[in-house]
Amino acid sequence: MPTAQAELPTKKRSIQRGLSAVGLVEEVFEALDGKKPESPEARAILLDRVRAALKAARKAAEAELIATHKGTRCAEALCAAEDTIIQAVHLWATRYVFPRENPSEAEALAIAAVGGYGRGTLAPGSDIDLLFILPYKQTPWGESVTEFVLYILWDLGQKVGHAVRSVDDSIRMAKSDMTIRTATLESRFLVGDQRLFDQMRTRFEADIVASTGPEFIAAKMAERDARHDAQGNTRYVVEPNIKDGKGGLRDLNTLYWIGKYFYRVQTSDELIEKGVFSRQEFRAFQRAEDFLWAVRCNLHFLVGRADDRLTFEVQQEMAERLGYANRAGMLGVERFMKRYFLVAKDVGDLTRIFCTSLEFAHAKKVDTFGRVFASFRKARRAIKEESDFILEHGRITTSAPDVFEKDPVNLIKIFLVAGREGVMFHPDALKQITRSIRLIDKNLRADPQANAYFLEILTTPTYVERVLRWMNEAGVLGKFVPEFGKIVALMQFNMYHHYTVDEHLIRSVGVMAQIANGGLKDELPLTHELLPHLADVRLLYIALFLHDIAKGRPEDHSEAGEQVARKFCPRLGLSAAETETVAWLVRYHLLMSEIAQSRDIQDPETARNFAAVVQSPQRLALLMILTACDIRAVGPGVWTGWKGSLLRALYYATEPLLSGGHSQVSQRDRIAEAQEELGAALKGWPRDRIDAYIDRHYPNYWLRAEPELQLAHARMIEKIEGSGDVFAGSTAIKAFEGITEVSFYTPDHPRLLSLIAGACTMADASIIGAQIFNTRDGHALDTFRLRRSFKTDEDEKLRAARITETVKALLEGRKYLPADLGHDSRYNRRLKPFSVPTEIFISNALSDKFTVIEISGLDRTGLLFHLTRAISDLNLTIGSAHIGTYGEKAVDVFYVTDLMGGKIESKSRQKRIRDALEAVFEPDEKQKASA
Repeated sequence: MPTAQAELPTKKRSIQRGLSAVGLVEEVFEALDGKKPESPEARAILLDRVRAALKAARKAAEAELIATHKGTRCAEALCAAEDTIIQAVHLWATRYVFPRENPSEAEALAIAAVGGYGRGTLAPGSDIDLLFILPYKQTPWGESVTEFVLYILWDLGQKVGHAVRSVDDSIRMAKSDMTIRTATLESRFLVGDQRLFDQMRTRFEADIVASTGPEFIAAKMAERDARHDAQGNTRYVVEPNIKDGKGGLRDLNTLYWIGKYFYRVQTSDELIEKGVFSRQEFRAFQRAEDFLWAVRCNLHFLVGRADDRLTFEVQQEMAERLGYANRAGMLGVERFMKRYFLVAKDVGDLTRIFCTSLEFAHAKKVDTFGRVFASFRKARRAIKEESDFILEHGRITTSAPDVFEKDPVNLIKIFLVAGREGVMFHPDALKQITRSIRLIDKNLRADPQANAYFLEILTTPTYVERVLRWMNEAGVLGKFVPEFGKIVALMQFNMYHHYTVDEHLIRSVGVMAQIANGGLKDELPLTHELLPHLADVRLLYIALFLHDIAKGRPEDHSEAGEQVARKFCPRLGLSAAETETVAWLVRYHLLMSEIAQSRDIQDPETARNFAAVVQSPQRLALLMILTACDIRAVGPGVWTGWKGSLLRALYYATEPLLSGGHSQVSQRDRIAEAQEELGAALKGWPRDRIDAYIDRHYPNYWLRAEPELQLAHARMIEKIEGSGDVFAGSTAIKAFEGITEVSFYTPDHPRLLSLIAGACTMADASIIGAQIFNTRDGHALDTFRLRRSFKTDEDEKLRAARITETVKALLEGRKYLPADLGHDSRYNRRLKPFSVPTEIFISNALSDKFTVIEISGLDRTGLLFHLTRAISDLNLTIGSAHIGTYGEKAVDVFYVTDLMGGKIESKSRQKRIRDALEAVFEPDEKQKASA
């Protein structure tokens, strides 16, 4: 056997202490006990030994990871173990199973690791990517060895990606395919004839790498951008992908690829010698890589498979494995996730420094994205009326190295000028800002000019979101506004908020800017109507920037935020009246949303109570716009047309009470007006028929049902008149609101609401509201509003039809609902990591005619079915239901009376109601405690 076949590369870490590939092969040989090495029995022994060795190596790597939290070391140990296995299997195949006495030149083979495996790191669930390199063509011997190695790896249960190519094929395919080119760039010799590997690498460097740098960089940056877009294009999502997400391992890989390709380095630390990174920046690179590898390896060990998404289900256990305990008012999981987001931010900083350094190092020829710089672009030019800043190759930088030392106010001003000029930052400027962060102290925070500059940034819609994000990324924002610094990278462990707190605040300001720039007219029509009538739009930007700034504190964040606003607004030069308005908006920023989504807006008492808090039309308009911006910035899909319609309805119900335009119309007049409007809409109905239909309804129906809904009810009932049917259903698709209305008309039934809720659960329909009415002739007339799930109206109608048919079958006894409906749903399993206290609030002050029961607790599939069944068992009549879900938290509000139509005044009966509704949550809480 040629020497090249026998030589095995030395690894820093072997599969077990003192065990090498040669040692493993010898161990297997000794266990043969006279069996032939090429026999099936020998193969079984080999497989058994390498499986045991691999299992032991992984167990040792996991134990060391938990003990030390060193992620890179774990990934390297797992890679070394895999190397040893492949080398041992190859050695067995070539020495004992397919030996060659006089090999021809064609009977040569090299095995190389490629892809992530080629970088010398592996996660527990990673694929094993191999390249089998041939001299010029495949031979029976080479094919046999290749198959032997692959089949052993497959029998070990490993996911193996492989390619078999000659040197010529490898070069040809790398030229035409960027994925293959990247894999070849990362190739690492494992075992076999190293001359083949070296030949391929030499030709790859000379024929491809030397002349295609800009092309490769452009492809990798485009690939990165596409990957970021697919992951939501932000690093601050609360369930991040640690590999492919923004700020994840793949971003560090991209830096490695480009550095290795363009700067011709073999290791990442050589980038210091090339001047790309400072030693401090490279240490940040290493720390980020080590942490991300620790997270990824722990995640794979924890879930037992390749999974790179940090979902809520695993975040708590991941925090425990990495040693994050509850501390300083923060949950351990929140501390862990804050660390993750800070590391992701570091990765973003490194990427920006790297890419801009690369661009400026080669500005005369090509920029990072392959675009040729225009010949007319001057290398340096002045900025009008600015002596401290200049533009260099179109990017802002300082005119002298002491600009910030000379006047620290420039640390704020440079961001204002960058936004005003619409330019990006020069890498030298970014480095100067980073080195000068210490200059942002109490004196600068108190400086009137610095605060005036910041106020201008904060209230200029053309660039505010972009510049705030730059300031945050650079660390300037958190230093200049220390309260903001406390919520940077702060994650709230719940399913409602999609982003970290700092990202949410910047996005909410960005939504306001989008509105001011003329956007979102279709989605937020009322905000565009109100905006021109505001006395000072600046107050909205400030309130949005501050509204969640006190998150993460033990006290209520709205009240604490109000105090922050009272201190911060005078810094910006706001008057006492302006400060009071901003502080009020921060204090009550959740109020309008809570009332609109959980109260009966048609109940006059709702608007009166809300108006008593708001007190002025100007505040109402400001709060309306702030609420819309806040909800829209929570995350994709959180803002819906239905929520918008609820907010508008509350605004229109409250505004007359504050503006003096309320005409003191009596309830009798409102009822008569509604009846007259319906009569006019029922074209073709004779007057006596209209009068008879109107007489069916109680007065509260005309006060609480919308005119459009009244008309839909009349037409639904008309269809079964005289037919003998006692059940009717109808569907209305509300495209703008994003809901589907399903109405039912049937003889009243004590469990009707729970039957409808159960039918919706069976159809996977999410209920967001319900209006319940009874008629004088003993019928129930109920309308349920469902969150839209399908893209087409036809699919929505089909689902509504299934629900209607199910309700009819349940009423007729042809179907039955299981007592544990929804108990074992996938959604319930996803909610296991969360704990939400159950709270039952009963009030007779929120409505003139109803007792209001507000129930909040951990959501689950079928919850509304079980709640309405319990309410029915309590002999209560539901007048309306308002269903809200905020991530894992359900907030359901019911307007109820007793069977005689009166409020629930008795304290003992209120206690029975509270106990019965709390019991609905108990089975889930017991199950959660035992999980």
